[in-house]
Amino acid sequence: MKSISVVALLALAAFASAEWIDIDWSQVKPIEEFDHYWSRLPAELQILRHAEPSRRIVNGEEATPGQFPYQIALLSTFAAGGGLCGGSILTTTYILTAAHCVVDDNGVLASSGTAILGAHNRLVEEETQQRIGFSQSGVFVHPSYNPTLIRNDIATVRLNSPAVFNERVQPIDLPATSDSRTFAGLIGTASGFGRTSDALPGASDVLMFTRNPVMTNAACQSAWDLGIILVTDQNVCLDADGGRSVCNGDSGGPLTVVDGGRSLEVGIASFVSAQGCASGIPSVWVRVSFYRDFIAQNSNYVFRA
Repeated sequence: MKSISVVALLALAAFASAEWIDIDWSQVKPIEEFDHYWSRLPAELQILRHAEPSRRIVNGEEATPGQFPYQIALLSTFAAGGGLCGGSILTTTYILTAAHCVVDDNGVLASSGTAILGAHNRLVEEETQQRIGFSQSGVFVHPSYNPTLIRNDIATVRLNSPAVFNERVQPIDLPATSDSRTFAGLIGTASGFGRTSDALPGASDVLMFTRNPVMTNAACQSAWDLGIILVTDQNVCLDADGGRSVCNGDSGGPLTVVDGGRSLEVGIASFVSAQGCASGIPSVWVRVSFYRDFIAQNSNYVFRA
């Protein structure tokens, strides 16, 4: 079965409710419950639809308000309901996220959505928050995005109006054009509003984070133990030692390392194992430095030399 194990991967996107957003939340549910998500899987893997793997972020911590001013909550509107993901602030008008956060499995872009900036509790209209909408015309997905093979899982989103930078809302730094590091061995920080407990099936109200070492791609590929090449140059992986990992709802969010005293985003949350977020299998991210050209061409972010 290892030759087809890749189809058992769980996309991290999760769907959650919030009364203050103009979405029919009665239609909201996790993406793995949608018929179209499972219809493309071989018949012998349909049993996974009823499996209940552990989906919690073990040893995650609640962030201090304002600790990650580049973090956003991204709410996207699809025909089948609304979806919660993460993302990061590139500039006053652009957000960086995963492609599967803004396009469904039928290849249809989100019709609209809202980016929540400066939030600690995403369900409360905190004074620090800025809630800015986006339209379908502002969604830019990598032209070679392949959801089945989970390749080129990256997108930018243009906000309908500019954000105002302050203590709680700040842009993230990306690796300079001359930066050729893999970042393996450095401590990576993952943050997001995703699922935290089996007892709490919805996503987290408050921003959470966890830390673990960034892995080499070779070590990550070995840990997945598949009969196919899953981890390529376009990916970066975070060790899941202690079960610490991103989970459903954290998709599109940032993986950062500390570089010269500042946070540097090196990855975008893409997927975890179908065995569960706490399985100990490394989480796999989009490698930001692999997509500098795409980011530059689809935003107004200017890379340092």
